[in-house]
Amino acid sequence: MSRSRLGARLTPYLLVLPGWLWLVVFFVVPTFVMLSVSTQTGDIVSGFQQTFHWRTYVDGWNQYHTQFIRSIVYGLITTLLCLVIAYPVAYWIAFRGGAHKSSLLFLILLPFFVSFVIRTQSWNFILSDNGMLLSALKNWGLVSQDFHILATAPAVIGGLTYNFLPFMVLPIYVGLERLDPALLEAAADLYGSKTATFRKVVLPLSMPGVFAGVLLTFVPAAADYVNAAILGGARTTMIGNVIQTEYFTNLDYPKASALSFILMAALLLGVFAYARVLGTEDVLDVAAR
Repeated sequence: MSRSRLGARLTPYLLVLPGWLWLVVFFVVPTFVMLSVSTQTGDIVSGFQQTFHWRTYVDGWNQYHTQFIRSIVYGLITTLLCLVIAYPVAYWIAFRGGAHKSSLLFLILLPFFVSFVIRTQSWNFILSDNGMLLSALKNWGLVSQDFHILATAPAVIGGLTYNFLPFMVLPIYVGLERLDPALLEAAADLYGSKTATFRKVVLPLSMPGVFAGVLLTFVPAAADYVNAAILGGARTTMIGNVIQTEYFTNLDYPKASALSFILMAALLLGVFAYARVLGTEDVLDVAAR
């Protein structure tokens, strides 16, 4: 084999090599380290030793299953709300934005120029009992004086929806933007109504964007801990808050690692089930066409 042919065959592998190295160093290796830590026993003073104590997983689930279920429920509700809000926004920008598409997308991304924590903290000030919103409503007599929003599930879900909405808008917009206008013209030529065109042409062809948006929204929303810490209370604690406490306050690294793996497994099962129900092969076939 000539040197030129060998170089041509090796070039694709050399191009992806940095990406694979990055994944190995910053994902695969830390994952195996965390798996090893999760089966260790000991404490921060005397140190931790590998004893393959798998009971930590059972104890972690028995102790914090409520927070696990709450995180999944909050993530599902947040994803549904983001989908309901994001699809019309992405549709309008893609088909009605005209020359202002870039400006409209920039406005959606503009909050990302501010820290995630600061954006969430701003909602703490807005929704506080004496904040600009509730104080005005109470002065106008629209809500009772003891009415409050903070430390409730709606406050946490609202914060999650606000923070992760762009993760849903952008993939759906990309999916809609890729639609061939000739398909819409063909549907109109065949006397298809706007509703029928959307239901039989636009929606099926935009499913790859919906699929990506749901994944990008659900996974970080279910694992989030910032919104529950700032906008929630004791009854809205998510599993991310528990993991943070075990790591940085209790210094119980094995339990924190075990909880992280349980969360990862639950999210992966949810993603695989979602992909199976939606039919990712069919979605990708439609996108390729």
